[in-house]
Amino acid sequence: LLFLWSITVSIFGIGGLLGSSGSRYLTVKYGKKKCLLCNNLLMIVAASIMGCSKIAQSFEMILIGRFMCGISAGLCVPLHHQYVGEISPRKLRGFANSTSSFFWALGKAVGQISGQRELLGSQSLWPMLMASCGLPALVQLIALPFFPESPPYLLMHKEDQEGCKKAIRQLWGEGHHQAEIDDIMKEKATMKNTKILSVLELMKEPAFRWQLYTIVILTATVQLCGINAV
Repeated sequence: LLFLWSITVSIFGIGGLLGSSGSRYLTVKYGKKKCLLCNNLLMIVAASIMGCSKIAQSFEMILIGRFMCGISAGLCVPLHHQYVGEISPRKLRGFANSTSSFFWALGKAVGQISGQRELLGSQSLWPMLMASCGLPALVQLIALPFFPESPPYLLMHKEDQEGCKKAIRQLWGEGHHQAEIDDIMKEKATMKNTKILSVLELMKEPAFRWQLYTIVILTATVQLCGINAV
């Protein structure tokens, strides 16, 4: 039982690793908006599987649902940061990106509070608790079609200048936005001369060795600081 529960908890992280590893390829090929929409569907399916696990009397459904949730979360974190940053006006970009961390922490807090025995953590209501992760995904699935695709993606990857201008006007209103378009064009020119490293190439590159060590140590030790206990 201890082994099964350990796998149930840790399989979320394994799914997250797989999801985040494939995020770059998917965003370049399909665009950030389409990826987010499909990601919401994945999360809703995962929530449904976990919510029905008690009725089906199958703990394997919890394992599968947790794994799918991990993949969805791994995709969502970089996708959300990129999409929010790219659709925000330059003067609000820093603020918009910082909201991601705030809502990430708020979501964890709401989840842990909802999991108390007095609320949804009871013997009869825990399937609803596990299925509740599909609710935010459903809200975004309904709302996101009203938003345009990321302007930088349209211009840099699709080379659709008219579509980019239309998306900018829809997001930021009418006005002269040529400066923002010029910035995107400069970024595109810079990226042509920049080699994008894979994870394996990054690990082998000596120039980034100490930066990589620093990130790994910080990410690993944050689990030892007691934040989960708090």
